[in-house]
This record gives sequence, C-alpha cells and structure tokens, in this order.
Amino acid sequence: MVPEEDGRQDTETRPVVSAVDISREYTRGDANIFGRGTAPSVQALDGVSLSVRPGEVVGIAGPSGSGKSTLLHLLAALDIPSSGTVSLNGTATDQYGVRGRTKLRLEHVGIVFQRFHLLSSLTARSNVALPLVELGWPKADRRERAVELLEEVGLDTRTTHRPGELSGGEQQRIAIARSLSTEPALVVADEPTGELDSQASTRVLELLRRITAEDRAVVLASHDQQAIDACDRVLYLQDGQISERVV
Repeated sequence: MVPEEDGRQDTETRPVVSAVDISREYTRGDANIFGRGTAPSVQALDGVSLSVRPGEVVGIAGPSGSGKSTLLHLLAALDIPSSGTVSLNGTATDQYGVRGRTKLRLEHVGIVFQRFHLLSSLTARSNVALPLVELGWPKADRRERAVELLEEVGLDTRTTHRPGELSGGEQQRIAIARSLSTEPALVVADEPTGELDSQASTRVLELLRRITAEDRAVVLASHDQQAIDACDRVLYLQDGQISERVV
C-alpha cells in the first residue's frame, strides 16, 4: 500500500508521517560464532508503506513479534529504516543524525512507551513537564501545562506522587500526559490502554481522539479491542508486512 501523495498536495493535506517501502533488518549474534563473514539477520519489517494524515487515529494490530514496535520506532524517528523512507512533516528522518532526530522527536513527536519510562525520583507533575524543560519553557508555564494534562487523564489529585506510589494504570496515564505536553504533531503509542480498566481506557482514547481534532495524528499499537475499535483505520501486521481494513 503506497501513501496517497503527489506534488499537488498542500501543507494542509500533507501527511504528518508517511513510510514508503520501508524495511528493517537486524543483525543477530556474532558472525565469528558461525564461522562465516556475516551474522544471521532478522527481517522485522519488509516493504511497508503507509500514510497518516492530520486528524487520523491509525491502529497497528497483529500478533507478538509481527513488527508493531519496530514500525512505531521508525515512525517516531527513534530508529531509521534499513531501506525505504520515513518522512515526518515532509522531511525524511534518515537525513538527520542522532542529535537531529532527538530534536525532531522533542519538537514534533509524543511517545507513549509500553514500559512508561517514568523517572522514579520525579513527581507525576515533573515527569509530565520534563520534555518542556528540554524545550526551555518557563517553570510556571511547565507547571500549568502539566497540571492541565494530569486533569485531562484524571490524575489531578496525584500531581505530587512519585511513580512508586502509583498503580500501573496511573503510571500509564502519566506517560500519556507526558507525550502530549509539547503539543506534538504526531503521537505514537505502544499499548496505551494496556494497564487500564475499561473506564480509564475510554477516557484516554477520548483524549487521543480529541487531540486529532487539532490537526494532529495518532498511531497506536494495541492488542486491546477497545483501542482498536476507536481507530479510524487499522493496519494489520503479519511477518513484517501489512494489510489495511477501514473500521
């Protein structure tokens, strides 16, 4: 499936993120162990193309090991493809070095990691505000934005709690709030409702839907049917390749 792009598109309809024929191959082990010059490789993705436009929530579904996390990492500029091109806001991510991609993510991408990646020494409010420190926001503005987002995810009474004092579901919601702190063009979420009950999942999915109304895009990978049902489109990954079904 090739992204529907051509030179006539303006910035309003240009995809937030697109991938054209991307593959990702990982080398596994030490070549010397096998007595030959090259180590065996794993093909995590094989010729994947997709396009996500402003206002869309796109789901990535598929069995464990199908390449979902690898695809998310490439779309979020955490990694670059072995072949093919990922473009974020019209610019190919492989044009940047490591530092350039870090800056790109900070300014344009919000990431919800499956394992949260919260700092245990910081309060919920400080964890949410952390990306804004890197962007140089004044302290008062960082605090106001973090409190606003914690209210959005139903944790306004837990702002001064540290991750160790919170449940897994509460930590999940903090991670989601942090991903939204910079008002990113793209939010990439790996199992964003995996630790949440049905009511909390509904609230988070409504929040993700709400931000797409502001011309942002969301790509989420999930095994949760409630999350998948909330998407505009679902890409099914199997053995590193995709098919699409409109839902």
